[in-house]
Amino acid sequence: METTQIRTQYGEVQGVRENGAVVWRGIPYAEPPVGDLRFHMPRPPQPWEGVREATRFGPVCPQPGNELDSMFGASNARPVQSEDCLYLNIWASDKSTENRPVMVWLHGGAFVTGAGSLPIYDGTSLAVNGDMIVVTINYRLGPLGFLDLSSYGNAHAANLGLLDQIAALEWVRNNIAFFGGDPEKVTIFGESAGAMSIAALLAMPAAKGLFRAAIMQSGASQVMPPEMGKRIADAYLRELGGSPEDLSVLYSATTEELLQAADRLRKSGRENMLALMFQPVIHPQTLPVEPVVAIENGAAKNIALIVGTNQDEGSLFINQSSQLLSREQISGALEMMTGLNGDHLLEHYPMTVQGQAQIMTDLFFWRSAVRYAQAQINHGPVWMYRFDWSQPGHSWLGTATHAAEIAFVFNNLPLLRHIGIQPDELTNNLAVQMQKAWITFAHTTTPATMEIPWGDYKKHDRTTIIFDRQINLVEDPDRDKRIKLIGD
Repeated sequence: METTQIRTQYGEVQGVRENGAVVWRGIPYAEPPVGDLRFHMPRPPQPWEGVREATRFGPVCPQPGNELDSMFGASNARPVQSEDCLYLNIWASDKSTENRPVMVWLHGGAFVTGAGSLPIYDGTSLAVNGDMIVVTINYRLGPLGFLDLSSYGNAHAANLGLLDQIAALEWVRNNIAFFGGDPEKVTIFGESAGAMSIAALLAMPAAKGLFRAAIMQSGASQVMPPEMGKRIADAYLRELGGSPEDLSVLYSATTEELLQAADRLRKSGRENMLALMFQPVIHPQTLPVEPVVAIENGAAKNIALIVGTNQDEGSLFINQSSQLLSREQISGALEMMTGLNGDHLLEHYPMTVQGQAQIMTDLFFWRSAVRYAQAQINHGPVWMYRFDWSQPGHSWLGTATHAAEIAFVFNNLPLLRHIGIQPDELTNNLAVQMQKAWITFAHTTTPATMEIPWGDYKKHDRTTIIFDRQINLVEDPDRDKRIKLIGD
């Protein structure tokens, strides 16, 4: 690129050249949601004068601690947290190409943790290898982003975290051309809660027209009914010392008090890994229909879609006896999530560590992903994958666990050394091939490459690519399980 100083519609930003890319960090895409704007819909940022230095990441949104905080970074230093956190970061290949495709990443973290600035999400490799633009964003989390206050009057909305994501996508549509990107060639991709967010965005009227393709990694339709959203909001207010008749404590409480109230509520037994307390909620103005139903009815018509899961998703969440849930907890959560008889679903799973991890894999991740893919195939092209790579003997990546594929998509494998892994040749090649498929999809809305003739997912063959040290295409993997859990 000729310059690292770019004029956006709100003001000028100064980036920096790094490793073949130009990077702009910490660009505000919305007005800080603080003070009177706490718990309100995002607003466009205020213009600024002069040149804004965009060389450091913005603060991360308030969140509890998490053992995966560093996500393979060398430093254990905690990032700065602030309610003033609605920032995005941009990586562009250092070329003068115009109208480049754009990939916007939505991070995971169960809607309560995470940030677009984690080292594993560094967009340099994707941007440089794909000659494109990569954007990562923050969005409000936990009670600040996913507490449903809409029943308390029109001044309060639901799904604020999703509305933040839409605000970021609107910023991209209106500004990314200044950075060499094509606003008509936007692909959104995300993992876990990021993928669940994408499942919702595909169904949200306000997000229509903001992207042409989507990639959902280990997450699909995941929402709560409005009655449950109200019960949680009422209970949360009581934890804060307020009531539905007096919401003032929502604005007078400190950030720390908000997080502590959420933590007390989660520990009171109202949340487990299968029933998230803070997540998208069905809401007439923002998310009127359950996403998978909206998709079945054509809400994402002509949107190209990649959907996939990892072979051992559940092993991240349940890997020791202290994490086991009661049969009643699992059954109730499954009934809420699937609408099916929870006890019947559990007949085939032992209540052991391995059995409950498999329940997470099959019923929370795999079943919902296949259902979402099925819902879209009559309205747009769909591709399906399963990620099977593991590092035998490793304490975390000894199985193809949840989030294991992220380092391969971004091809940030050198970060694995921070957790004691030196990638072998086949592992490095897998990262190259996976990233190439994602890049090709962003450029062409199909992921098939010269090396991988990845066919789309259709009901008659259900072609699925298996990403491992050896990459294979298979038809209808786990057919018997699919018929048992979903039907034919």
